[in-house]
Amino acid sequence: FFFVIFQDACETLRKRLEPFKAANPKGKWADWVKTAYCERVSLSATGFYKTPGIGYDISKNEGKPFKYFTYGAACSEVEIDCLTGDHQVLRTDIVMDLGDSLNPAIDVGQIEGGFMQGYGLFTLEEMVYSPTGTIYARGPGVYKIPGFADIPTEFNVSLLKGAPNKHAVYSSKAVGEPPLFLASSVFFAIKEAITDARAERGLKGTFKLDAPATAARIRMACEDEITDKFPEPDPSTFTPWNVVP
Repeated sequence: FFFVIFQDACETLRKRLEPFKAANPKGKWADWVKTAYCERVSLSATGFYKTPGIGYDISKNEGKPFKYFTYGAACSEVEIDCLTGDHQVLRTDIVMDLGDSLNPAIDVGQIEGGFMQGYGLFTLEEMVYSPTGTIYARGPGVYKIPGFADIPTEFNVSLLKGAPNKHAVYSSKAVGEPPLFLASSVFFAIKEAITDARAERGLKGTFKLDAPATAARIRMACEDEITDKFPEPDPSTFTPWNVVP
């Protein structure tokens, strides 16, 4: 979608430069642009695009809401500290279907950035509220975002080959938000690690682990004689230690 908008804007600029190219066929790009500028021809353009062939009736659950889909798969390996609740992402492998990428370097960067944003969503960025709805998570002392040390120790990203997308510019696919959800692989890896830790203590069956999987939640899920001393509090009476009611 975005690529088509960019293409539309580029086509507008190309048409504006055609007279200058025709007048100076041996010139270079910089020459044509400079001449156009001196002739007061606009060198900026906006693109607009309406995706054809889409439409969806939510009441009937029928139709085609999107032109195409962007797919990806991820696998993460984590290590948790059962005593502190801390964790470390040892390795993440991602394969992303972006059709025929227009610029693999940029796309891989987008995938890595989207993944790390999702990592914060699933493991660190906890919103804390008072019983009356006041937001307590209003600064870096309470609200944590990913840092350099949170990047997986081994981070492998590859683009799927041989899967062109006929619905977009040069068989490519857009990428931005889709890799965010791939970070759920870290959350579920943490949950598997907790499951193994609990099994070593003879604890079986289901247990509660809400996202984000913060250090406190990981620690409390690794039940032992210490956590048994701290029953789960009533959320309606919870007040962070550093906030005065």
